[in-house]
Amino acid sequence: MQYDSDQQHNEQKYTGVWPVMLTPFDERGEIDYDSLGRLVTWYLAAGVHGLFAACQSSEMFFLSDKETRELVRFIVELVDGRVPVVASGHTACGISQQVEQLTGMAETGIDGLILISNRLALSGESDQVALDQLQLLTAQLPTYVDLGIYECPYPYKRLLSDDTVAWCARSGRYTFIKDTCCDLPTIKRRLQLAQGTRLHLANANSQTLLPSLQAGCQAYSGVMANFHPQLYVWLYEHWREQPLLAQQLADYLSTAALVEFLDYPACAKHYQQQCGNFSTHICRVRSSAAYGESFFPDAISSMLRLGQPFTTQLNP
Repeated sequence: MQYDSDQQHNEQKYTGVWPVMLTPFDERGEIDYDSLGRLVTWYLAAGVHGLFAACQSSEMFFLSDKETRELVRFIVELVDGRVPVVASGHTACGISQQVEQLTGMAETGIDGLILISNRLALSGESDQVALDQLQLLTAQLPTYVDLGIYECPYPYKRLLSDDTVAWCARSGRYTFIKDTCCDLPTIKRRLQLAQGTRLHLANANSQTLLPSLQAGCQAYSGVMANFHPQLYVWLYEHWREQPLLAQQLADYLSTAALVEFLDYPACAKHYQQQCGNFSTHICRVRSSAAYGESFFPDAISSMLRLGQPFTTQLNP
């Protein structure tokens, strides 16, 4: 489906840098809304273009539906239209429960409702089963909200088939894919399938980010925007006119992103605690009690110090 004149004003809505939001918890393990408010302010001060709430980084599989809706309403109200907000919370298994869950999320006031690809079929089931389920689910969701899909790695990663990407692009309903394929040829093929439609591709992978932008990718939505979002904002906004500096920055970001494997999201929450945004680094997805006594905080600090010259140069 091609853009019509009424759609063109939204052409840039799902572009840019979209942090995958963390959920702060207090000492009792309940959502800490004061810390969440500071986090939102921190993201916006870095110049991000949108926010992805109730995603895997938000520990959505460990939140109740009620908690998730309250969390997202808080974010939408606090942002107050300054940037668009998308959210998922798509954790249910049965189709009727998924429809109820997603419809409730759509009512929170978000701009985009994000489906999770591994909810569409069981591990081992075919791509056609997933596409059939997606079509069935889409037909039952409210038409007043944009739709998207996230290739969430938990509880298993289901990458979208070319047929599924093509159907989403043709449908006119889908505007956002959070791409976790981490494969540049696949990204290029998906960009071609979505060309001329409302569908935007948000790369989650730092190692392929710059070449994906050069190939036409429209957004970044990855975990490292929880550490230095301003550097990703600069890369997205300036890679064309300053290609040499953009390549140097991309080299740093692709290497720095390896800290994702140092007990995420605890490492990001601990960093946010050091920044003064969070009161704790407690997680529901795993115990983070011993995180501060490990070598991980020192490694995160080293990573950030190595990036400080970029921060200074790009944000004088």
